[in-house]
Amino acid sequence: MIDDLLAWYDKHARDIVWRRGTTPWGVLLSEVMSQQTQVSRVAPLWEDWMQRWPSALHFSQASPDEILRAWGNLGYPRRALRLLDCARAIVEKHSGQVPDTVEELLELPGIGQYTARAIAAFAYRRRVPVVDTNVRRVLRRYVQGEFHQGNPRAADLPAVAALLPPERAPEFSVAFMELGAIVCTPEPKCEQCPIVRTCAWRLAGCPKPAEPPKRRTQRFAGTDRQVRGIIMAHLREHPESGRADIDILWPDATQRDRALFSLLADGLAEEHTPGKFRLPIA
Repeated sequence: MIDDLLAWYDKHARDIVWRRGTTPWGVLLSEVMSQQTQVSRVAPLWEDWMQRWPSALHFSQASPDEILRAWGNLGYPRRALRLLDCARAIVEKHSGQVPDTVEELLELPGIGQYTARAIAAFAYRRRVPVVDTNVRRVLRRYVQGEFHQGNPRAADLPAVAALLPPERAPEFSVAFMELGAIVCTPEPKCEQCPIVRTCAWRLAGCPKPAEPPKRRTQRFAGTDRQVRGIIMAHLREHPESGRADIDILWPDATQRDRALFSLLADGLAEEHTPGKFRLPIA
């Protein structure tokens, strides 16, 4: 199974820029940027940021407004500010070097279990299980014979750890993840799967639940998130905006104020003088 999966990956893996070789900081940056965001949108911004801020030290010296402008419309801009906090912690506590253990990585601002394990595995070749949505879906089908990935379980990490080979564990992890991203998708392409012959779900006759779990469609149009994005885009283009400038951006005054106040509370904007707003500069 391991040889078949790795051979498939070597031939069919997507050409993603950070897979060609990068630094631990580059891995950290790619993982945070890719959260809830398509790789195709992340890749060009990642390249730009790595040229502009090639290390945690370089990034730690940037200002919040500079970072938020560079983040553009990637979405969830709080990630950008958490990256700044993370870079500063790396400089202050680790002499500018991204730590190499899951335990130390988890102590960094904005770094959770998945990201810590991904950095340890892909930047430092640690033999640790890495579980995201794609991995969980392959795990359910290949090992447990279940069609739907379901919610995370406490047993997921040890189950994936049991599959890791003694050698090339990082390559196995990224190949397992890639299989879930392009073959073992919500509508699986089993005819393309390199490990289909030993898949528990296929061997069980491809059972499916009578009623698949309902997917909640995330509405964007008209939400506070859309209004926040409109205000953020305006502040990126206009370094200083008065209240009248903000008021014309959205017709619903209550929702507009709620969005503006939430940006202020999240540190994504600041009222530096009464009635004057801008991206945070410190």
